[in-house]
Amino acid sequence: MRRSLVSAFTALLMGGTMTAAPALADITIGFIGPVTGPVAAYGIQASNGAQTAIEAINARGGINGENLVLKIYDDAADPKQAVSAANQVAGDGVLFVVGPVTSNAAMPASNVLEENGIVMVTPSATGSELSSRGLWNVFRVIGRDDQQADYAAEYVARHWPDKRIAVVHDNETYGKGLADSFREALNAAGVKEVYYGSVTRGEKDYNVMVNRLKDEKVDYIYFGGYHPEGGILLRQMREQGVKAILVGGEGMNTTELGAIAGGAIDGTIFTSSVDVSKEPAAREAIEQFKAKNIPAEVFTINGYAAVQVLADGIKKIGNADDPEGVAEVLKSGKPVPTILGDITYGERGDMTSKAFSLFQWKDASTIVPLAD
Repeated sequence: MRRSLVSAFTALLMGGTMTAAPALADITIGFIGPVTGPVAAYGIQASNGAQTAIEAINARGGINGENLVLKIYDDAADPKQAVSAANQVAGDGVLFVVGPVTSNAAMPASNVLEENGIVMVTPSATGSELSSRGLWNVFRVIGRDDQQADYAAEYVARHWPDKRIAVVHDNETYGKGLADSFREALNAAGVKEVYYGSVTRGEKDYNVMVNRLKDEKVDYIYFGGYHPEGGILLRQMREQGVKAILVGGEGMNTTELGAIAGGAIDGTIFTSSVDVSKEPAAREAIEQFKAKNIPAEVFTINGYAAVQVLADGIKKIGNADDPEGVAEVLKSGKPVPTILGDITYGERGDMTSKAFSLFQWKDASTIVPLAD
């Protein structure tokens, strides 16, 4: 899996998307995300999706007769590097950005982008504070942590009110925010967790945590964090005979989880962007991904949708030099057609249309949607 992702990204590099825009390109879309580091899979998938969307738009004549080109800026999911990438975007005169991909990078980068008059559409940063600060330039094609945590907590409280629930997070911006929002919503629904704790991101041995979960005889574990830690926790749980089902956020929606957890992935539940299996536009995009040997994973699909949002805003105002005008028209309440379905936005750039669905891993390569 990692080889195929890297190969696809290498193909992008060979196409020149990391360097200066081709002379014939009229509108540059910047991409800020991790293409190196422990969660590079997310950034590579999202950039592949963005590139595929750009190719599809250009094949149909571009936007108002102008072509798009993607320029990639690596933030390695690191806040400081994200600020540097955002400053590079501003220095290059780019007015529209897909990304950043992770919440910890999106928070500081969004300030730089806002100060320089740049609109950003993140494919996957779910941190609630990203939009609560009232920046005019921030949009998403995914919901907030509190929205997906509420959605998951409501499901857990309705289906397993008498089960033993643990809440575990990785002490990072995304993971802890997600876990705390879930815990609050779960308690408000009348269900109290039997254990709340954390692991350290980057460690390889979580057996102390596994022993505690075993002692607590947990049935379900809500995990706030990314797939590297989630995969290790799952594998070590099964090695010690802990059969509890892991429930998490969209960070569990990557085949990289199965590469780490192996068969322990089976049964894992997660919230992610809405189920697109019945969207005709999504099926067309998925065929485009297949033709390029790119897995149609959530970050890929959302990267594609983020480009569609920017393209729709530019097309509606007829001006690629007016990012504030693009932001205004996106917030006008008019539906934005994407492979995720029609998206509508509120004043903070948050989606007012449906943002999440529930899914379950049946094995390391098969995901099925769960009925609400």
